[in-house]
Amino acid sequence: MNNNNISDYCPSKTVRTYSIAEDLELRVTVTSNPYEIPLDCLFAMAARINKKRSFLFVSKVLGKHIPVRPYASLLSGVSLSLLLQQALQGNMPNHLIPLAMQGIIEPLQAEAAYKEIMSHQLSLPQSVAFIGFAETATAIGHAVFQTFGHNGSYIHTTREVIEGSPSLINFSEEHSHAVAHYCYAQDPNLLTQAELVVLVDDEITTGKTSLNIIRDMQGKFPKKVYYILALLDWRTEDDQEQFRILESELGITIHVISLIKGEVSVQGSSESIPPQSTDLIHAADQKELIHYTYMDQLFEHADAASQRPYLRHSGRFGLTSEDRAQFDEAITQAANRLKQTRTGTKSLCVGTGEFMYIPMRLAAEMGEGVLYQSTTRSPIHCIDREGYAVTVGYPYPAPEGPEVTHFLYNLPVGLYDDLYVFMEREADPAAMQPLLQILRTRGLQRIHVVFFSPQTIQWKETEAWQIGERN
Repeated sequence: MNNNNISDYCPSKTVRTYSIAEDLELRVTVTSNPYEIPLDCLFAMAARINKKRSFLFVSKVLGKHIPVRPYASLLSGVSLSLLLQQALQGNMPNHLIPLAMQGIIEPLQAEAAYKEIMSHQLSLPQSVAFIGFAETATAIGHAVFQTFGHNGSYIHTTREVIEGSPSLINFSEEHSHAVAHYCYAQDPNLLTQAELVVLVDDEITTGKTSLNIIRDMQGKFPKKVYYILALLDWRTEDDQEQFRILESELGITIHVISLIKGEVSVQGSSESIPPQSTDLIHAADQKELIHYTYMDQLFEHADAASQRPYLRHSGRFGLTSEDRAQFDEAITQAANRLKQTRTGTKSLCVGTGEFMYIPMRLAAEMGEGVLYQSTTRSPIHCIDREGYAVTVGYPYPAPEGPEVTHFLYNLPVGLYDDLYVFMEREADPAAMQPLLQILRTRGLQRIHVVFFSPQTIQWKETEAWQIGERN
């Protein structure tokens, strides 16, 4: 159980201790929480299966490990946009920042807050390149970019190696299970011509990842000023000193903006935590349980000559403000069609890996009773205990590449009627089976697999899949 030493609303009491598991304990000292957001609205704690870092802040707004209301997740990115706008020029309606923060605290208010803020079409005073960090921040980075009407561009880093595409930026996330990051901008001018670079992450623990990308970028696309946006900033004074050292070395300025700022200290480790069984309930074969749908005709593709192309609007290859109108229209059309396929009142939309923002936007427009989360590469200890963030999880070889293990967390039996799995590219039936076998045990009425690349598989009438309308 958590030892709560503070009321999160009280700025004078800033220490909280989390007893995560076994002897693993984390002490959080909050030094800045200007909008008085309760910590429990933003995260819970879990233990990583990772010798480099034993703990994990499991976000309650990102839509990664924990299912969330999609508008609440979008609003978390928008809140960072408002803080950036305030820092850059300060001219916005005074009610927008409090509105965003209240929507984060009360997720039922998130949709109204998000739509009100987006109706204002904020603008940037100079050209800005937004860069979201894979895999967790690809969606909130995209949400930050989408808040602004013009002068912006967006790209997210990726852990995927894309053959034949040169990576313009290469850097490491040293504490991660998947260290290498790449960046495949189809137009290098996106980075060359931007006057300002804004890095977007869900959390900064030491800041080493940000320093690594800035160092690599400064040798190729030099800038005078960098901004880093993050929901949480846990850098120590020593960590912040490393930022000042890099600023002096490169002759640059780095600004960090976050919702919560503080420091953490850890005792114990996750190595003594026993593994939990992931036994799956046997499910009878249901021939019409799984429904395949193709959405390729509504979205443009980045590499149209490829048999199974990536999407151009995913953010992996770069976007500009001029892409927004076409993208929004495609989202609305796709969401309206998917809404008609729901069989019940409770649905879960699942993004896959780095493919998060488009599924999140679709989930937001698919009607009431829809939650969103995504799969991840992160191995986490699952503990079925009140207050612990990840109670159940299932590993499986990723359909896009079986050499990579993905995980799906916090999906109990019988909670949803429909589950939608969004795949950027079509996958072979055999490669889908490990994931589908897991989903078949979750007590769902129907599993919807949605592909965004053209259909290449010739389905047979005898196969136990039902093919949906090719939209």
